[in-house]
Amino acid sequence: MKRPALFSGPGLKALVVGGVAAALVGCAGGGRVAPTVEVRVLAINDFHGNLEPPAGGVRIPDPERSGASITIPSGGAARLATAIAERSAGSQNAVMVAAGDLIGASPLLSSMFQDEPTIEALSQMGLALSAVGNHEFDEGLEELRRMQNGGCHPRTGCRGPATFKGAGFRYLAASTIDDATGRTVFPAHAIREFGGVKVAFIGLALKGTPSLLAPSSRAGLTFLDEAESVNREVAQLKAQGVEAFVVLIHEGGFNPAGDDKCDGLSGPITEIVPKLDKSVDVIISGHTHRSYVCRVDGRLLTSAGQYGTMFTDMSLTLDRQTRDVVRSEAQNVIVRSDVFPENPVQVDLIGLYKRLAAPLMERSVGRLTAPLSYVRDPAGESDLGSVIADAMREAATGATGQTFDVAFMNPGGIRGDLSKSGEVTFADLFAVQPFGNSLTAMTLAGSEIEAVLRQQFRTEGNKILHVSEGFSYRWRRQADGTGSLVSGSVLVNGVPLDPARNYRVVTNNFVASGGDGFTAFAVGREVTPVGGDVEALESYLGAHSPVSAPARGRVVLEGGDDVR
Repeated sequence: MKRPALFSGPGLKALVVGGVAAALVGCAGGGRVAPTVEVRVLAINDFHGNLEPPAGGVRIPDPERSGASITIPSGGAARLATAIAERSAGSQNAVMVAAGDLIGASPLLSSMFQDEPTIEALSQMGLALSAVGNHEFDEGLEELRRMQNGGCHPRTGCRGPATFKGAGFRYLAASTIDDATGRTVFPAHAIREFGGVKVAFIGLALKGTPSLLAPSSRAGLTFLDEAESVNREVAQLKAQGVEAFVVLIHEGGFNPAGDDKCDGLSGPITEIVPKLDKSVDVIISGHTHRSYVCRVDGRLLTSAGQYGTMFTDMSLTLDRQTRDVVRSEAQNVIVRSDVFPENPVQVDLIGLYKRLAAPLMERSVGRLTAPLSYVRDPAGESDLGSVIADAMREAATGATGQTFDVAFMNPGGIRGDLSKSGEVTFADLFAVQPFGNSLTAMTLAGSEIEAVLRQQFRTEGNKILHVSEGFSYRWRRQADGTGSLVSGSVLVNGVPLDPARNYRVVTNNFVASGGDGFTAFAVGREVTPVGGDVEALESYLGAHSPVSAPARGRVVLEGGDDVR
């Protein structure tokens, strides 16, 4: 069908903060079958196990003060379930879908039960289909298959109230190949029929998923090109008479406006969409945790932020004769705490798991003199990142009796702040380090440490590692946005780094195995596991309470430009 130009076209709506959807027309008068079918698609992405409302809610422009913003308390599975139910009420053709990362990097309430509560909650609220995201593979393919099919965890067993039943929705994985079989790890697509018209939903992860996983998690898997994977499915399905296509893809874009406006939308999704077969009607995206409703290459492109704080409410009109989508419009709806009441079934489910988790979650582990933020300064340092690196180094020394020269912590492994002074609980620690990583000690030569530092600087965005006390260096911003290590600037306890000398280093297992592109750690020798990351931070807080923010200056950016 004819499509409007880039970022244009009718039916695009601004961000909605609550309210009830208009009823959809299903039939013409007089008993005649209408020539079109109305379908409602309700979509989420990047839920990340946020069963309870996340801190921070959603920030929107202040309607009363130009240039200012306000925070809307929002989210939580109980209110999301109510919102989805309200928006689908009155429609005979409603389906809830997702664009991946429903689990992984989850708060303690979900992660301590291997994300089983999240799978249960989403199944209860009626989720039907979801693309796999990179975080679905955090613990490897077999664990993801357990999420789909059910059963007890092979190591921790069944921690919940009963044997885990598995997802009531279907994962889709058009681009993820099981090397042992040569087939996709889950179905590539699912077909839903509305009023006699078939709609194909094709789900897939981003091609770059392996770089976001530990080698053990990506072993035996191949991630194919996104557009090629979608187009392969479209060709096969069109041969079967399907004309309406919705893509669920765990890849996204960035909108500098920070709201649903698409002015200046950038990122991988803007390069993928034009490569898709023109028969694709709608792309529901994720991964970047942004919210937008756009037209790209004439197709409707959406993303609903993060953590269940909003969802996309989409209306599709299907032509019964052509079997194609002839109209599409969407709006992102904030799951406002003051608009949507809590669903009692979800409240009961979450309450059950909270009671099971309470003894661990509420345990006091230490105190802070002031909040510790993970927001990085222009050089790449953060208060919380430095404390975590210090904790890693101290834990490695305690576990081995050896002296360690430096700890490296990846910024992506820190998911929030320790936002209050005073008492810190185990739940607080797990919220900022939810991956359950282990610590890995190794020996690296000074020249190999320099190689690690240089791998921080890259064209797609610098990834500055947090370092422990006693280790410091300087770097410069280059014209292309990358960085360069200042020669001779690396100091270990005030002494210049010796390229020929061996140093003892500790990092987490994700980085040690090449995660986030830090392949230079692969040459490490005398590699030894030295405990867990959360346990290291817990021990550090217990030994040093009350803990204060360390002095800055471990990482120095000459010129002081913003970190990317």
